[in-house]
Amino acid sequence: MRGDIQKDRTFRDYLILGVKGYCMGAADVVPGVSGGTMAFILGIYRELIASIKSVDLRCLRLLLSGRVKEALDATSWKFLVSVAAGIFTAIFTIAKGLSYMLSTHPVVIWSFFFGLVAASAITICLEIEKWHPRVVVGMVAGTLAAYVVVGMVPASTPNTAWFLFLSGAFAICAMILPGISGAFILVLLGKYQFVLQAVTERDFLTLFIVAAGAATGLICFVRLLNWLFERYRHMTIALLAGLLVGSLRKIWPWKTSVESFGQHVSTHGTATAENVLPASFDGEFALAFALMILGAAAVILIEYLGRKMRRQTPRPQVASQIQTP
Repeated sequence: MRGDIQKDRTFRDYLILGVKGYCMGAADVVPGVSGGTMAFILGIYRELIASIKSVDLRCLRLLLSGRVKEALDATSWKFLVSVAAGIFTAIFTIAKGLSYMLSTHPVVIWSFFFGLVAASAITICLEIEKWHPRVVVGMVAGTLAAYVVVGMVPASTPNTAWFLFLSGAFAICAMILPGISGAFILVLLGKYQFVLQAVTERDFLTLFIVAAGAATGLICFVRLLNWLFERYRHMTIALLAGLLVGSLRKIWPWKTSVESFGQHVSTHGTATAENVLPASFDGEFALAFALMILGAAAVILIEYLGRKMRRQTPRPQVASQIQTP
């Protein structure tokens, strides 16, 4: 894995890495688009995984003992800093516009997100080379579990530090998981718009807590995912696809909220929200449906480019390398 890390880069090379990080960040701000897939298309996925794995217990021990230079030399910190700078730049530049659109045109935006996630589930299924009963059971189990869980998770989850930390830890898995974005995981946890607002309002305390959780989750989860893909590749992919399918319940664009007076008020993301069919097939519905198709097409195009890159790039010789972005 260490052989995937490049050391001899110029300043211009690191600027290009920053631009690639920006593309990853732009992808991860939108639920349904995987930053990991974007990293593969841009040709930095393998080095990203290798660089993350270079931050291990030995590195942490060196840092805690004050041997900072040795710790940095043991990691690919320049690569990680360059990519991270691009990711955070994208988040801060895109979040404000997206937050405004969610507050003013929620049905239209959530329709686009729905198309993204639905297509992501399909593209993940294409990674399964052999369908056998255990794989089918894994997908069905993932679908049912996600459908039930997202119905139980309240839209108003706590804004406490521990929950924000966990949200960041789970969301960062998007850099590794095939087809799942960090933004989508935040949607499931009821923290997407809260974190988006924290970005637009420059609430750095909230962002620091989420980032700390993300760093912790990334360092730990990459090893678990390596293990799962190495031993149970198809089962893991089927389970992930099922989770996406079942989770579509959460982001269905048309919802109503039953108020205490028994009146139905059009809304999205409230604790008592229920999925309903569109009230009328008007211009807004036509736009929402068009964006749903556009979102699905965007994911299919991104996945096509990723597959094309995969065919052109030889597989690494290290057995523990994750093959799927």
